[in-house]
Amino acid sequence: MKDILDLLEQKREAARMGGGQRRIDSQHKKGKLTARERIEVLLDNGSFEEWDMFVEHRCTDFGMEENHIPGDGVVTGYGTINGRLVFVFSQDFTVFGGALSEAHAEKICKLMDQAMKVGAPVIGLNDSGGARIQEGVASLAGYAEVFQRNVTASGVIPQISMIMGPCAGGAVYSPAMTDFIFMVKDSSYMFVTGPDVVKTVTHETVTAEELGGAVTHTSKSGVADLAFDNDVQALLMLRRLYNYIPSNNREKAPYRPTLDPVDRADMSLDTLVPDNANKPYDMKELIVKTVDDGEFFELQPDYAANIVIGFARMDGNVVGIVANQPLVLAGCLDIKSSIKAARFVRFCDAFNIPVVTFVDVPGFMPGTSQEYGGIIKHGAKLLYAYAECTVPKITIITRKAYGGAYDVMASKHLRGDVNLAWPNAEIAVMGAKGAVEIIFRQDKDDPEKLAAREAEYKARFANPFVAGSRGFIDDVILPHETRKRICRSLAMLKDKKLENPWRKHGNIPL
Repeated sequence: MKDILDLLEQKREAARMGGGQRRIDSQHKKGKLTARERIEVLLDNGSFEEWDMFVEHRCTDFGMEENHIPGDGVVTGYGTINGRLVFVFSQDFTVFGGALSEAHAEKICKLMDQAMKVGAPVIGLNDSGGARIQEGVASLAGYAEVFQRNVTASGVIPQISMIMGPCAGGAVYSPAMTDFIFMVKDSSYMFVTGPDVVKTVTHETVTAEELGGAVTHTSKSGVADLAFDNDVQALLMLRRLYNYIPSNNREKAPYRPTLDPVDRADMSLDTLVPDNANKPYDMKELIVKTVDDGEFFELQPDYAANIVIGFARMDGNVVGIVANQPLVLAGCLDIKSSIKAARFVRFCDAFNIPVVTFVDVPGFMPGTSQEYGGIIKHGAKLLYAYAECTVPKITIITRKAYGGAYDVMASKHLRGDVNLAWPNAEIAVMGAKGAVEIIFRQDKDDPEKLAAREAEYKARFANPFVAGSRGFIDDVILPHETRKRICRSLAMLKDKKLENPWRKHGNIPL
């Protein structure tokens, strides 16, 4: 028996060493942790249970039959984050460059199948050179098997991707279908075709970092949600995100008691919005002063910054926050911000997270680049997301809500549950100046008359009471009461039940 136990320990030690000490040292020199070290940082101490440590590839071509390493380039298993179950796979760059083989893919698929059975999230730590070339189409088939599971699991269990090294070619499509993507600056990148292929085909000279680095994808493409300075910081922030999401679509997000009073009033909010309607203010100040303990986990802060999205808590319960940002493009909705917010609203709806929307929107962004880029179809994505959403929806109009953008931003007409407005809110088809210039165009050469008409229009429409008189606004509230009113509304809505008509699926404008 002792011989067998010794053999078992030898095999385990061989698996733990991955590609060997030399390659582990090389990984460390690049400022990167190994696959197993990453799991140790991510999960609760001692909670990891590994599966398929002894799996090896079955390839016999190109000398591969003489090169077997236990685990075959990916570490899989389950553990806990703050006591909550999670399944993890971590690609090991020290083994064949983390390249995906048929056996490697089977390990990931087995893990995802089990996660679906028990209703627990899957976190993928990606660090791979792509498909294993020696296996040809078998490795491509492995990728497709993973893709199919990503799609089947979407909206059922949360899926999170952490890009911690290269991720190229077909490998990028699995993370792209997950709910959140984190990246590490200067050591991770994602692209469909690398710099060499780009140079050959389009004659553009570009580095891997410029083409698909963390900064590129968090500020230009919007592919990734957040970028971090190193592996440890990224994994610790991933633990923090995990506290805001439920285990599956049948559960609610974890509740965390707070000492922050529900009825806390912040008098500074009464002066947050400037008297000058054209002057900006920081919507994040309102968010931080309204949520529990001032804690707001923002997503995609450097992409489409004219809209703000992220998670927070109100009276201990997780909420998704969507807010126009007057500091950027006056808070207009454009193509990028519509897509960014729509995907977030759909995640919240899929996983039972109430949506709180702060509105200060002068309309959709005008211009040929927006129209040619398809603002009509892309703007409709946000409209579709809010209209389809069945979780509690609370909307606060802080200043402007003009035109179609008023409708789109979780209005009462899109089944908003509680719609509130601050006293200075302006709800109208458009701003007073533009409206008057259209209605009274015959007076365009008489500035005094136009000014009088503008004042008349403002008095008539530039307030929340017209909408209030129709029941489109449930109440006009004092700004310092915002937290109290949201918390009370959430408490009232906690047992809300609303279902959409049966259908195979809707046809969201893509």
